[in-house]
Amino acid sequence: MSTVYLAEQLAPSREVAIKVMASTALSDEVSRRRFENEVRTIARLEHPHVVRIHELGRTADGLPYYTMPYLARGHLGQRSFLRDDGRPEEARIIATLRVLLSALEYAHGRGVVHRDVKAENVLFGDTEQPLLADFGIALRRGFGPRVTATGLAVGSTAYMAPEQARGEDVDGRADLYSLGVLAWEMMTGHLPYEAGDALAMAVMHAQNPIPRLPPHLRHWQRFMNRALAKQPAQRFADTAQMSAMLDQVERRGRWPRATLGRDRVAHGLARVPGRVWLATAIVAALVLALPLASRDTAVEEAEREAQRLVDEQTREDPIPAMLEPLPEAPLQVALDKARQQIAQNRLTTPDDDNAFSTVMTAWASNPDDPALVELVDTLTTALGESALANLADARDEQAGRQIDRIRLLGTETSRLESAAQLRLRAGIEKTLEARISRAADRSDSSAATAIAALAEPMGLAPSTVRRLQTRAAAVPTGSQPRSAANAGAGALATKPVSRDDYAAFAEATARKPSLCRERSSLLRVLAPRDWRSPGFDQGGAEPVLCVSLADAQAYAQWLQQQTGHSYRLPTVAESRSIAPQISGREISLWQLDCGDGCQERAVLGESWRKQEGRRVLDAGRGYDDVGFRLLREP
Repeated sequence: MSTVYLAEQLAPSREVAIKVMASTALSDEVSRRRFENEVRTIARLEHPHVVRIHELGRTADGLPYYTMPYLARGHLGQRSFLRDDGRPEEARIIATLRVLLSALEYAHGRGVVHRDVKAENVLFGDTEQPLLADFGIALRRGFGPRVTATGLAVGSTAYMAPEQARGEDVDGRADLYSLGVLAWEMMTGHLPYEAGDALAMAVMHAQNPIPRLPPHLRHWQRFMNRALAKQPAQRFADTAQMSAMLDQVERRGRWPRATLGRDRVAHGLARVPGRVWLATAIVAALVLALPLASRDTAVEEAEREAQRLVDEQTREDPIPAMLEPLPEAPLQVALDKARQQIAQNRLTTPDDDNAFSTVMTAWASNPDDPALVELVDTLTTALGESALANLADARDEQAGRQIDRIRLLGTETSRLESAAQLRLRAGIEKTLEARISRAADRSDSSAATAIAALAEPMGLAPSTVRRLQTRAAAVPTGSQPRSAANAGAGALATKPVSRDDYAAFAEATARKPSLCRERSSLLRVLAPRDWRSPGFDQGGAEPVLCVSLADAQAYAQWLQQQTGHSYRLPTVAESRSIAPQISGREISLWQLDCGDGCQERAVLGESWRKQEGRRVLDAGRGYDDVGFRLLREP
């Protein structure tokens, strides 16, 4: 899945390891960005026994890579923890386990599960302290299992917990299982289960009983039984529990039974005077010891046999689950759920139960599944039908939000050019053309212009946008729009929309404020301005400033929903018929009329900044001397 290179970093000067992901592991842009997000999560881990990530980047071929310290002292699998007599150095093993438990406790506390704890991922630097490395397949909790394209769960099966091998969701208890395997390996010099291939190894972890340690390591058996339990609920719940039992093992290991009995007998014999008493004491000790030892062995053998029988009766056969295709089990649940949500028209709401969220979550783990790709197109079509219905009925705000969501779905799944997306864009174009035609029938040039302005933000091609704008510009203006002709003198508000009124709209809709500065302005970075802070003090009743034309139109649609009346921006001709009443600074007001293309709109009136009666401004941003008022249509 990756290749690791030894390199020298120029600044600062140091040796580093560069891990470059293979193109087969991350075959598309979506998976590469997801991997990079995971690496950023891991890079935030700062612990003395976790290998740091220095840098994340892309190669010239677009493959993600990251750099980390070069640790020249090798990994734990290259070290022996056994003395010459074959017995383990228990103090050294316990010290190593405590360091690794500390690192896992830190990672788990920040929502990160390692998922590949093994001897090769425990490295040593110049300080000879163990460091946990290669969180390269780690995932934040809640992101589901990861499966390779060939259907194998990610991780090393020799250390892998049974639920991880089955492709199920895992938590920190899977890491503790792997740490138990590592502890067994350090104490005995071999793995608890050994097999010829990955599948056979995974089956042994799920099915075979936990092996028995040799007699001299009997005080570790309870610890191993908990660490290597088949079911997560029977294991240590967290690192604290595992660490506490490690303390008990350490205490028991200091005074093993055989040594303690031998010392007690020796101490007693030293106090007996004379050879006779010494011989008598030896004989008595032997007579008493033989039945006790025999009884102890017999009892333990009976207990083991009873436990074996219980295990045989209660253990479920894991083979069928192990042989099922790993990607399909969790994915099929998501597919069925999303299909049901689409059928019930729960496309984007409610927040905790909608098809959009279900599909996006499933895509994060299974981006290449054909059934999921098909479901993405199904959801795109369903959302598109709803958006086109809203657009046809002039519910432009709702349609715009839905189309933004559809484009996000296409971007995240690399399906922007799918047949479903192309059908949607064709439908948007057809619907806008029909609405412009109806505006032309009633000689409503302002409405036609406003309709054509929707084309670009809804993702239509530039050539299509220009064609619709040209058609809108050709709508005759010989007569007033119907809304203006039928409106009385009171239909056009004399006062601009106030800061208090706009604040209620912004709070209700959670609309993000537009910026006032030009993109090239340094002040835009150092002192950003928006309607809440235009650069000077304003009262709540004063006109709201720093709003774009789109902000003004969104406010008009929101006000229509609140009152049941239809509102829009006035044209220049309509505004000149009724002078505005402006309190505070002199300001200009947004108009519906287009300038050079509908990306620019007219503003009317001299302002404290510009002594011009009429200007044409970029409609995509706000200005600290431009507000707006509305015309209520009958």
